[in-house]
Amino acid sequence: MKRNYLVGYKVFFGLLGFSAIVTEIAAIAVRGQWNPGNFFSFFTIESNILAVVSLLVGAFLIYAKKRSKRADYFRGAVTLYMVITGIVFSVLLSGIEGVALTAVPWDNVVLHYIIPVAIALDWIADRPVPISFKKALPWLFFPIAYLAYSLIRGPIVSWYPYPFLNPANGGYGKVFMTALIIAVVGIILVYVVTRFSGKTKTSRK
Repeated sequence: MKRNYLVGYKVFFGLLGFSAIVTEIAAIAVRGQWNPGNFFSFFTIESNILAVVSLLVGAFLIYAKKRSKRADYFRGAVTLYMVITGIVFSVLLSGIEGVALTAVPWDNVVLHYIIPVAIALDWIADRPVPISFKKALPWLFFPIAYLAYSLIRGPIVSWYPYPFLNPANGGYGKVFMTALIIAVVGIILVYVVTRFSGKTKTSRK
């Protein structure tokens, strides 16, 4: 993919993700339901914020004709988080999307479907230097920390970001099993993402 196309692609989807997040905040605030602690406790929001940063920083680096190993490593982590977001939402949450997870319908499509796909395609089209599976395993620290944070914060504020994290819906055993399955899927996805690292001959020309 030509360099200019990559810059345009990253900027477009970066701004699209940013606009969806801002629209969510504005819509919730207008309804008088704005709670920053809860809003920024959604993995979807956190991962999309990281995606926006990754895309816009990536666009700048390509425009400046620079390559950053740190930025590529960060982009790999973001790719993992966004793919997890898309898969988990599609499998576990799609039936309740209009109830609690998004304030505006088009935001739901952008944050849970379009940006995850866009990030995955960006990783494939603009491949970094090779990243080994072992080196990429630390990417899982963030989802694990998020799980711990959600389970600790949940009973304190009597609120959980997702039903499958709420022990009221089947107990901690069910929460643990769901988390374990997601962790296994996460490890598999780390392997898949790293398999798509490594620059191609046509990258950024």
